Amino acid sequence: MAAVLELVAGSYEQVVCGYRVKTEEKEWRAEADFTHHTHIASISAIASSERFVVTGSKDETIQLYDLKKRVEHGALLHHNGTVTCLEFYGSSHLLSGAEDGLICVWTTKKWECLKSIKAHKGSVSSLSVHPSGKLALSVGTDKTLRTWNLVTGRSAFIKNIKQNAHIVRWSPEGDRYVVVINDKLDIYDTQTASVTGTISNPKRISSINFINNSMLAVAGDDETVRLCDIEKQQWVCEFKAHETRVKAVDSFSWEDYTVVVTASNDGFIKLWKLQLKEELESPTLLGEVNTSARLTCLAVWKPTSLKNKEETQDEATTSKTEIPSDLLRPKKVRVMEEVIIEDESKPPKKKKKKQSAK
Repeated sequence: MAAVLELVAGSYEQVVCGYRVKTEEKEWRAEADFTHHTHIASISAIASSERFVVTGSKDETIQLYDLKKRVEHGALLHHNGTVTCLEFYGSSHLLSGAEDGLICVWTTKKWECLKSIKAHKGSVSSLSVHPSGKLALSVGTDKTLRTWNLVTGRSAFIKNIKQNAHIVRWSPEGDRYVVVINDKLDIYDTQTASVTGTISNPKRISSINFINNSMLAVAGDDETVRLCDIEKQQWVCEFKAHETRVKAVDSFSWEDYTVVVTASNDGFIKLWKLQLKEELESPTLLGEVNTSARLTCLAVWKPTSLKNKEETQDEATTSKTEIPSDLLRPKKVRVMEEVIIEDESKPPKKKKKKQSAK
C-alpha cells in the first residue's frame, strides 16, 4: 500500500486546494481531493503537521483543517493584519507571525494561545523554530533579526541588520541558519551568530527549502529553481521548473532519492525526482497538476514521515548541535512570564506555596 501523500496549496483566489498523490506508478499522478474557501482574502502562509494543515491570510485569520478526519477545524483570530508566516514544532505547537508585529505560540491540543509576543516594531516577515524546540528566530520590517528562548520564555538576542530581511530558516541539524534579504542569502553559524558567507541569486528570492543540512533549494522571481551547497557556498545545479515565477518550494525524502515540490503563478504544482550525488544532475519531472489558480504558498502533508522528523529533532537536541549559552542567555530586553515549550529533558520545577499573612 502506498504512503499517504497530499499536496496542499493556497492561492490569490482565497481557495485552499488539496491533491492526493498516486505514487504507485513511475509517473506520479496528483488528483483533486478537496477545496476550502473559508478565507475572504488571498492566502499568504501555510504549514502542515501530522494531523493538521493551517493557512494564514490577508483576512487576518488562521484557518485549521484536520486532514486525518477530513474536516474544517475552526479559525484562530488573535492577529490584527495579514498573517505572514506559520510554522509547526512537531505536532504539539504552532507559531504564527503577522503584520501586527506579534508572534503567537499555540498549543495544538486545545488550540489555545499560550503566549502573544510583541516581537517586532513592524511586521513579522518570517520565523523559524530550532530543531530542538529551544529557540526561534524571527525577522521583521524593523531591520532586526531576533532570537527567542522558548525554554525560559525570554527574548535572548537582537541583531540589527542593514535591510529588511524577508526569510529566515534553521538548517535541519540546527548548526546554522540562513537569512534572505532580497536576492542575497546570508549564512550564519549558530556557535558564533555571525555571517560565514553570502550568496547572490540572479533574482529576488521568494522561497527556500533545506533539502539536507548543506543543500538548499532556492526559488526566485523567475522560472528557475537553483540548488546551493552552503558549505562550499556555491551553486551546484539549476533547472527551469515553470513558465512563470516560482512562488514556493518544498522537499521530502522518498526511497533512495529526494522529491522537490514547486508551485508557481502559472497554476502548476510539480514534483521533481532529485538524486543527491557527488555531481548533481538536473532533477527529472515525476508528476504535475494544473490547479488553474494563482498559487501563493505550498505544503506537503505526509504523516508517515513525522516519526522520522521527530527522531531527527531528538538527535539534534541531544547530540548534533549544542546551542551556545550566549544565545540562550537573555539580554536586557523584554521578558515573557511563562515557559512556552517545555524542556522535556528536565523535570518540572515544583512551585513554592505562598504563605498567607497572619
